Amino acid sequence: MKRFAIASTAVFAILSLVPAHAETPLAVEIVVAEKSIEQQVFSLTGEIRAKETLMAAFPIGGRVTEVLVEVGAKVEEGAPLARLDSIQQELAVRTAEAGLTTANADHRQAVEDLERAEALLSSGATTRAARDAAEDALRAREGVLEQAEADLDRATRALADTVLRAPSASTVISRNVEPGQIIAAAQTAMELALNKGFEAVFEVPEVVLIGEAPTANIVLSRLSRPEEHFEGRVSELSPLIDEKTGTVAARVEVLNPPAGLGFGEPVRGSAARSTVAQVSLPYSSVSATADGPAVWRIDQETMRVSLQAVTIDRYETGRVLLKGGIEAGEWIVSKGAQLLYPGRTVRRAGVDQ
Repeated sequence: MKRFAIASTAVFAILSLVPAHAETPLAVEIVVAEKSIEQQVFSLTGEIRAKETLMAAFPIGGRVTEVLVEVGAKVEEGAPLARLDSIQQELAVRTAEAGLTTANADHRQAVEDLERAEALLSSGATTRAARDAAEDALRAREGVLEQAEADLDRATRALADTVLRAPSASTVISRNVEPGQIIAAAQTAMELALNKGFEAVFEVPEVVLIGEAPTANIVLSRLSRPEEHFEGRVSELSPLIDEKTGTVAARVEVLNPPAGLGFGEPVRGSAARSTVAQVSLPYSSVSATADGPAVWRIDQETMRVSLQAVTIDRYETGRVLLKGGIEAGEWIVSKGAQLLYPGRTVRRAGVDQ
């Protein structure tokens, strides 16, 4: 019994030297944080539109008698697009022509009367008062003649205004009138796309424009021919955000349009933007704390973990990019974080103890 008591005391002394709760390192997946310069590529679908458009309208009101073009028609400068009822204008031209004929005849008669009066005055057969009266009559007839010429010019222009003509080579992209319709002066009859180049219009999400937005080297391609690329350059960014869609209108000038490119055609635009060197981690590395996102950082000497707050720049498929909180070369737990607590000892999964 005495030997048993001594042996029991020795065993108890040895066990007292072993920690009461020896911890087994938890197997986790570990990634090494690395910094790299990322290139973001954005692709959006937009629409080809005219670089310059014109709202064509009649300068006078009236009833439309003819619409001579359809949407999509290509017209040359001066080509007629539509006509108004011109009966009143034609009558006004005839009246003005008759008035001009009368004024010309009266003017010629006044000229002859003045010449006759001057001849009679030279021979002493009439008085100077009679000669001066003939001259006054000529001046009055000259005024009437100028008024008649102005009336005819005004009537002629009014008649010409009943025909809507293309101001330059262009393409009809919309028409707002039909035969028989009554329109007012300056009411838009058609919208013309002037042949002065193309632009692609995109609705860009606001978040894409945070930071430095790409303005050059925009790669465009038609949806019908995705293998055919052509270049673009951002010409305008709207200063306002569409409150319904949360997007910003961006206009991209087409620099080398391919043959057959048409207005209204859908296109895809792609742009790349390089960023500063950033740490990227698998999305599974990020944990949530009361103060915000954090990751489990591993002390490489003790293999114990601690929570490290991080600032996230953006999320991408399968990963997150950080603004700060982690430096290159640090060890981060990527999987198995659900069983961790500060100070927990870990080991790399697949590595024996």
